[in-house]
Amino acid sequence: MLFQLSDNNLYFPSPTLALVDPDGLLAFGGDLSPERLQAAYQRGIFPWYGPSDPILWWSPDPRTVFTPSSLHCSRSMRRFMRQTTLQVTLNQDFAGVIRQCADVHDEAGGTWIHPEMIAAYIRLHELGHAHSVEVWDQQQLVGGMYGVAVDRIFCGESMFHTRTNASKLALLVFCQNFFAAGGELLDAQVDNSHLQSLGALSLPRIRYLAALERQNKSDSSTLAADFWLKRTLTGI
Repeated sequence: MLFQLSDNNLYFPSPTLALVDPDGLLAFGGDLSPERLQAAYQRGIFPWYGPSDPILWWSPDPRTVFTPSSLHCSRSMRRFMRQTTLQVTLNQDFAGVIRQCADVHDEAGGTWIHPEMIAAYIRLHELGHAHSVEVWDQQQLVGGMYGVAVDRIFCGESMFHTRTNASKLALLVFCQNFFAAGGELLDAQVDNSHLQSLGALSLPRIRYLAALERQNKSDSSTLAADFWLKRTLTGI
């Protein structure tokens, strides 16, 4: 059964009611207001749809995640990280990252990061809930990723690169710093070979939802309070 969301409230059905085929499709409708997006991510749900489609909401099973123990940095990538002059920053150019992600995916055959989505996530960033990681070559943006924070879980939405290894660098350096600051999971949503090479795991949705529930019930965050401040990130 596919649920239609109301325009008048932020109710979402349980992710356990999502379709098996296509995997994780749960609902349609609603809007991309900051309040609804926050409510969705707190319940393990995210929007993903084409520019001519209604808003579609998903919660796939299993979920692809990184944990502090699963993150894998190959010998060649460690050598690259030691030698590179590329610089990694946090929250320096959210709009630039999301637009580059849209452009790269569009060139590859289509993107779900259309203007409505871009505007919604930029607004979420302005409110302090969505964040970006940038990779710079001098003053040129050559890689990055963006996503939404739910306390100690970071829900990665997309990444891009125009230099070899730039997106890997963004992910690895961010994860190292995020986990060191108390982060529990990086949610990469759905699997691919690129993520597998960096140590991504398949986590049953029920376990992912349990981790979110722990965040939602926590009285105080254990993520370092100043973690999301704009700054340069270095490998750990």
